[in-house]
Amino acid sequence: MASGIDHVVLAVNDPDSAAAELTERVGFAFTAGGRHAGLGTFNRIAFLGDAYLELMGVDDPAAAAAWPIGAAAMQALERGGGFATYALVDDAIRNTVARLRANGSSIGPVVHGGRERPDGERAEWWTAAAPELGPDRPPFLIKHLASGVEWGRDALAARRDFVHPIGSPVRLVGVQLAVLDHIALASSCLADIGLEFLAVGESAVCAIGPHVLRLGPSHDSDARPTLLIGAGIDAPRRAEILGVDVEIRPQRGWRNRSGAVDFG
Repeated sequence: MASGIDHVVLAVNDPDSAAAELTERVGFAFTAGGRHAGLGTFNRIAFLGDAYLELMGVDDPAAAAAWPIGAAAMQALERGGGFATYALVDDAIRNTVARLRANGSSIGPVVHGGRERPDGERAEWWTAAAPELGPDRPPFLIKHLASGVEWGRDALAARRDFVHPIGSPVRLVGVQLAVLDHIALASSCLADIGLEFLAVGESAVCAIGPHVLRLGPSHDSDARPTLLIGAGIDAPRRAEILGVDVEIRPQRGWRNRSGAVDFG
């Protein structure tokens, strides 16, 4: 079973430029990234606690179109960029996928992947995805190799304490999506990845570990995806950037050695 939202993919024409804009307007630091060799995409990453925000660019459309995540990024770029897809972390991905496929899920097989960092280190993972991804499709599953400067134990601990330009650590709290048929999407999530939602008012809501995923009806054609972020700030902030609403909410906690709020 998935234990949380792993990351959100925003498709952009220029990840470096988009990262600089997000740092200036929202206060997130982008401290990782690299190229997906042979897959036609590259990225910049801002870690949000144990989750992260990925800005993905495409430099080889033919190669990108050959894998679900790259194809989702290309489709988002055709719409002007922005929310492409998202992932759930599942450390038992092989067992989960075997069970889902045995029960009729359309999810694809587990595929090994990796990314070359500028320092030469390689980040590695395993993913499983349905043939088509997107804001109105179920997310994909991922398991990271728990080693190195991004996913080793010390790296994860440092990430939770890292003080972003906003003035504190930050963490992903949840994702809200407005789609044409949120009930159908919730049903697809159950069938394809075993994610069960509860009806809350007009919305379908699922708690995934420390995160909340909310699907709602799109009454407005301009309705945007929303990222809910917790940070050690005094008052809530909101920004619209790259076609996504970013809501930053004050979080209270004990103080760490750097004087910033620690979420524990």
